[in-house]
Amino acid sequence: MRGRVAARPLADIADVACQVFADKGFRPAGISDVAVALGLSHGALYTYVKSKQALLHLALLWALRPGEVDTLTIPVAAVSPHRISELFDSWVADQAGLPILAQSATRLSSRPVEQELGEIIDELYEFIDRNRQVLKLVEWCAGELPELAQLYFVQRRRRTLEQLGEFLQSRIDARRLRPVPDVRAAARFLVEAIAWFAMHRHGDPDSTMLDDSTSRNTVRHLLMAAFVPAAQPGPITPRRPHI
Repeated sequence: MRGRVAARPLADIADVACQVFADKGFRPAGISDVAVALGLSHGALYTYVKSKQALLHLALLWALRPGEVDTLTIPVAAVSPHRISELFDSWVADQAGLPILAQSATRLSSRPVEQELGEIIDELYEFIDRNRQVLKLVEWCAGELPELAQLYFVQRRRRTLEQLGEFLQSRIDARRLRPVPDVRAAARFLVEAIAWFAMHRHGDPDSTMLDDSTSRNTVRHLLMAAFVPAAQPGPITPRRPHI
């Protein structure tokens, strides 16, 4: 039919909705923002989803379980906030997590502290970079979903900060890392520095000149310099005078 918009795969709708909500947040973004990004009319988008809440469900499912998107019935209906939290919780359970940090937080190792800290920084950077779309989407939308916010901010992210604080405190007590005014603030500083370069710099027009390798290496270098004491020079052996 002349003028009729061709049917779009549901995965296309989900992918664009995921990007729009991750960039703008759920509340500021509207159905029309997603429709414009897709090249659809406002009304046409409702042939795919029944509501904005249903569109959020579709976006989160695409980020967390993309293989399940094609199993949905069109138009997609909204689900309960509890179901969304279950999706995120199951996704977290499937992730490798942060095993190096978890182990380092509970055990004082005999390895050089710069090796320990370097591996923790690399692990955090890799996890955030690999999952940046999911994390950004959940951060932006958790304010609209209290159960998801409790799961993400309190049970997951806060535990990461606690483990990092435990690691820093134990190595400071052992005189392996520099003392800091507040360990909790230091742990947050470390995570936020990594998160900005691994996740938030993407889409920032003033950061387009920073490629991934430059960002990773610079973050690692600066954080290591901030926490690891400078090597102390060894004793100077006096030279014997020539006779």
